[in-house]
Parts: sequence; structure tokens; C-alpha cells
Amino acid sequence: MQRDNNRSFIRWRWHIVASLYLGSICYLLFQGGRTAVMLLVILTALILYLILGKWSGIRSVQGERKLGQFGNADGQAISGTSAEVSLSVHVPGYYPLPYILVRDRLFRHDGQSIPFETSFVPNWKRFGEVRYTTPPLKRGLYRFGPTECSTRDVFGMFEHSGSFETGTSFSVVPQTVPLRGWHQIRRGMRGPHSHASAPRAAKETTQINGVREYLYGDKLSRVHWNATAKTGEWKSKAFERESLPRTIVVLDRSTEAYGIRQERFELAVSVAASLIELGMRRETAMGLVSAGEHTAVLAPRSGADHRAGMIRHLTVVEPDASQSLYASLQRLESVWEPGTLVVFVSGAQGDSVMRAMSWLSRKGVSLSYIGIEDADLRGGRMIKAAWLQALRAKGWSAYSVRQLQDLPAVLEGGAS
Repeated sequence: MQRDNNRSFIRWRWHIVASLYLGSICYLLFQGGRTAVMLLVILTALILYLILGKWSGIRSVQGERKLGQFGNADGQAISGTSAEVSLSVHVPGYYPLPYILVRDRLFRHDGQSIPFETSFVPNWKRFGEVRYTTPPLKRGLYRFGPTECSTRDVFGMFEHSGSFETGTSFSVVPQTVPLRGWHQIRRGMRGPHSHASAPRAAKETTQINGVREYLYGDKLSRVHWNATAKTGEWKSKAFERESLPRTIVVLDRSTEAYGIRQERFELAVSVAASLIELGMRRETAMGLVSAGEHTAVLAPRSGADHRAGMIRHLTVVEPDASQSLYASLQRLESVWEPGTLVVFVSGAQGDSVMRAMSWLSRKGVSLSYIGIEDADLRGGRMIKAAWLQALRAKGWSAYSVRQLQDLPAVLEGGAS
């Protein structure tokens, strides 16, 4: 509909131009004289200028997009940060362009979009560059759509446009907070049923399983020279273990667990990502169970590729579970091996969580619960304390956090 309106508007303007030109011809034929000739010549030149605008070169516009340095060491943006975008534009041809209007659009994986609009005056080589900064971005996958460039003649009567596409995409990963250690991770390394496998857990094989950060005291034979040369930082080889400690993070994606506040679920995702980062640094086999509409199960493993897969899932996950956490976990009978540390990250409390943890406890796993507080809930502190005490009475460790920065003190200092 809008395109039809634009066409009719352009057609109306051409009718005006044609009427003016026809009037100048009639003026020359019936009035004559130098003034009529000059008027006809001027109108002819202006109309030729307007017609040649179709071949201004804007339809063949070319461009390149660059993203500024932002995010983490992997080149990924972190939730809550902004991206600096630079666009270099070139319009082929020789037609004079007074300015170029640039419209860009950034799409999120869920269909949301952010429009951007700016302009520049091209130089004599018909090159130009524009820069803009996005607002703080939410966690997710992003891609840029086609960049539309348009210009008008000096009279502003007709618009000519073109577009180019660079296919630029990037991901915005969850925020994490560095954790020095957590006694539950160390307890999970042993586990109540792992006394027979403890000696093997410390024994490495000769199978290389990726690259890790260099630790003081590593032998020269462990240094990964290729990775060190590429990154400029010391890297060591990571070897497979005959038996690795196992930890599974269970992320509750129930819509009722977090209410209408999206910030609570974002905090839960960041807590889960921080625990995964801690376990990977400790060379623990980390796994993830994301209980939602389509439950995702990533079995405990080690290695950079497995970590990237879990972070990739946490980048796009949403609170979309329609059934209870207990019902979701019952379907995963084969996942829960004795001796595994299972960490619940949830904003829910009550019968559903208690039933799920009691059912897993009978499987011989170690349990821990990290609750996401609702800061707006009246009497929330008393409810939180009673709920955590009920979990601890069962012999399980229980914590709660209100913001991500509190997580190190809660886990490392033992705060509730």
C-alpha cells in the first residue's frame, strides 16, 4: 500500500514537471522573445538533470560494515553492552549527489528489530563513512538486514534509492561473574559414590581434548605452541581424563518461576553461565539440562567446544516451559548418574521444586539449589529464609541471589 502511494506521488510530481515544460513551450510559441527562449532552455536543463537522476548510481551502491571491538575474548558481545557500527559506502558513477541517507536495521533472533538512520555527504570520489552506536543489547543472536541508501535531487523532488547487504551477524552472550571456587564443586568432584573412581579422575590420558590457559608449573611438553603463537598468550594442552568429575546445571524455564519480570530469568541464565565457566576452569565435566517447552540436554563433558555449545544454548533460551520442573525432569531418567552434582537454578519454590529434588536425591546424586530472589515481593526475606531452611533440613545446600554481583560472596563466603 505504501509503495503504491509513493508511486502515485512520484507520478503526480512528474505531471507537474510536464505541465511546467508544456507551459514554457506554449509561452515560446505564442509570446516569443529572449525571455521565453531562456526559460525553455533552463527548464530543459533542469528536466534533463531530474531524468538523469535515475542513473545516479545509487541503485548499485556498495558498502562494508565493521563492528568495533567489544565483548569477551571470543569476540562476542556481553549482554548489556553496546556495539559500535561503522559503515563505509561507495556510490559508483558521476552524477552529483548532495547527500546520502542511510537506513540500517538490526534483527534479533526472536524477530525484534532496531532501526538506525543517519546521513553523510559523499566526497569527490563518492565515498563516505557513517558511525553509530546501538543501545545496550539483550542476550540473543543478531544479524543486520539490508542497508538502504537513498538520495534526492537538489530540489528535493524525487528520491532514488538502492541497498546492499553484508550478512553481518553476531551473538550477545549472558553476563557472567568470575568465581574463584565453590566447595560444592569440589565436593561434586568426589561425590558420595565416586570413591572407586577418584584415583582415575586425576589420571589423564594421552588424548588431547582442546586448549586451556597456561598454569604456573606446567611442563614445556604441555605447552600448545601453535595456540600460543596465534593468541600471543601462553596456552597448554588439555588432555582427556579416564574419569571426570560430573556436574549438571539444571535451569528452570518455567514461566511461573519468574513471573512477569524478565530480569529474574536473565539473572538465572547468568548464574548458570557463571557456574559453567567455573566448572570448565576446574576441568570438571559440566552438563546442562534446560527444562523448557523443548528440553535441552547437554551431557557432562569437558572441552572448549562443549562449553561453547552450552553458552550458545544459553544465548537464545527463553522462559517458555508450560509444565512443572518435576514433570520435565522425570522424562530424563538416563541422565542422572550416581555421584553427579546437580545444581538447580530456579526462581521457583514450593512443592514442584521439592518433589523434583527429592526424586533426584533417590537417584544417588548430590543436590544444590540456587534461588533467584524477587526483590519486589513483600515479606520475601522471611519466605526465602524459611524455604532455604527447609531445603537444608533435607541435607542439601541452598543459596539465593538478588543480583549477579552477589554470587561470588554467596557461594564462596557461604552467605544465604
